[in-house]
Amino acid sequence: QMATTFIIQGTVMAKGFGFIDASTMNNADALSVLFFGHLVGSYFYPALARRGIKIETTYKFAIGSTLGALAIAWALFIEYRIHSSYNHDGSQVNILWQCVAYILIGCGEIFAVSAAYEVAFKASPPEKKSLASALNLFCVGGIPNVLCIFLYNACRSWFRTERGTTSIHNVEDYASAQVYKYFLVLFVIALFGIVVNLLPSVKQYVISIEETASDMVKTPVMKKRPQRNLRSQTSGSSDYSPTPSETDSSPMLRVKRHQAYLKYGSGPVLYKQGSMRAGPSLSHEDADKPKKSTRRSLKKSQVGKLYRTSRGQSPKRPNVVTTPEGRPIKAGVIAGGGKKGVTRQDSF
Repeated sequence: QMATTFIIQGTVMAKGFGFIDASTMNNADALSVLFFGHLVGSYFYPALARRGIKIETTYKFAIGSTLGALAIAWALFIEYRIHSSYNHDGSQVNILWQCVAYILIGCGEIFAVSAAYEVAFKASPPEKKSLASALNLFCVGGIPNVLCIFLYNACRSWFRTERGTTSIHNVEDYASAQVYKYFLVLFVIALFGIVVNLLPSVKQYVISIEETASDMVKTPVMKKRPQRNLRSQTSGSSDYSPTPSETDSSPMLRVKRHQAYLKYGSGPVLYKQGSMRAGPSLSHEDADKPKKSTRRSLKKSQVGKLYRTSRGQSPKRPNVVTTPEGRPIKAGVIAGGGKKGVTRQDSF
């Protein structure tokens, strides 16, 4: 109604601060949405969540409709002031009185319009969420304005002045019209919206839609995967063309398939898969060959070489001289063999 009745009402009111008129009052609605949107989203909803309280979707619509009804009720109060001021001394009411109505409408949009976007996104299937959001935008912004125009044309006689025209440009024309009847119709429509959204059947219907949509998101319906179009083996052809679901599975698989195509051609590719087990090869060629024993016995002469001994002889031990620190020194190197602190280890 901001595009029709509120603007008509504002045209016959005095400007605020000398420059605020009916065309600039729409900014009050935008500022109200920004301010109350921050309060509701940052403080109101988190406070309810901490207490385990959740506002149902239909109740959000009812809250928005209630605030809209209060805005229309305030517009009826302004109607009374316009008529009473004109009948008293012919003066005009300041347009800043309309700020309350715009603020209430902006606050109501926080609950009603945001809930409509939420339902459109949650209740729609995963593959049709963008379409549902577009339809919701049309229903919220387009259909109400069209209905408002039709309602305005149906109630056009209430906007007729004493001169017989429906063009209202001054307070004299507005005082002679019956615009308040139009506001009463809007108030009744708002009350009807409140009652409908508070009905238990409507509440349960919306909850069932939301639960069904949430179950679809948690357990999506899996489409049956088409089988490969493999040619029969009797045809003798090894050409294979992958299905679109296989080629579009993931970017990494597409890269691997392209590399395999460049290396092996268009035929089927068999990848060898091994294990980390250490052991002999399990191929068929190795399995057919007879296994040879790997055990070897050492001869007696090889045992002697292994321990550096010969027949009947014990290993020789070299003469070693050690210092007090335990360092080995060859015998005969130090002059004066009787030097204190030096011991000589002879062979046994």
